[in-house]
Amino acid sequence: MEAAAAAPAWFTAALDHEPEQHDLDVEGARIAYLAWGRPGLPLLVLVHGGAAHARWWAHLGPLLAEDHRVAAIDLSGHGDSDHREHYRADQWAREVMAVADAERAEGEAPVVVGHSMGGFVTIVAAAEHGHALAGAVVLDSPVRRPDPESEEGRRRGPNMFRQPKAYPDLETGMEHFHLVPPQPNENPWLTREVARYSLRAWDDGTWRWKFDPKVFVERTGPSRPSDYAADLGRAACRLAIVSGARSAIVDDDVIAHMRELVSGSLAAYAGVPFVRVPEAHHHLLLDQPLATVTALRAILATWRPVGAQPAPVPGSR
Repeated sequence: MEAAAAAPAWFTAALDHEPEQHDLDVEGARIAYLAWGRPGLPLLVLVHGGAAHARWWAHLGPLLAEDHRVAAIDLSGHGDSDHREHYRADQWAREVMAVADAERAEGEAPVVVGHSMGGFVTIVAAAEHGHALAGAVVLDSPVRRPDPESEEGRRRGPNMFRQPKAYPDLETGMEHFHLVPPQPNENPWLTREVARYSLRAWDDGTWRWKFDPKVFVERTGPSRPSDYAADLGRAACRLAIVSGARSAIVDDDVIAHMRELVSGSLAAYAGVPFVRVPEAHHHLLLDQPLATVTALRAILATWRPVGAQPAPVPGSR
């Protein structure tokens, strides 16, 4: 990891807002999540990418919590949640909805925001549970291929996510943290904080990554691009697609394809904004965090009142 640099004031102020820590049982697994903001406000549920965790949102949660209740989930097999024997995107979507049910105010429909692999989970949630959502925001998730973390893990062999290394101490492990797919690390003060919560101590005295390697070995159904393409076309709530202008995996062709997929959906009837964050790469939460928050705030402002469903397509039920 690059040498630490001075963090800006907004970042340290955001981290001063220590989140609430919660967990609940979902289909036999303990699912952990963090929360910011006053209960009863419109709810945002934030979903991390592959091999990541809820703390990827820790610098953004307080900024979004000014007028929302914000919950950031650790999907099963990630962060502080339990591991499972098998992983599927539809099950992860049910975990997201369980957190939403636990945190939303009565009569309110939440908005789900997912990055990378979490964006695919968000797409599945919009297709399977869209009737219960006020909207879904997908951050840099290319529908035409598997999620970038799994793709990179398969291409680079067993020493990546499938057989992660152990380290003698936390500091050594943090020094080995890097972004996948790779991109410039322009905010080392931020990636270092994310890395700090990416490892845990084991009984043998070593430090290892929190994610379950089986996520990248046995996840079969969710990896088929056609699944996500069909789900995107079935999105049954408001939808927004956000990408990094410098993303290595979401280019003009991907965006054009995603536009075609949503063109006949209920989401399209309500209007689907496609937003590119200037100077952002794939991990836009980390390299352009304030611009990402601004994009999310703008989208949510156009969807107010949050919790109201879009008008039904004429002739639909």
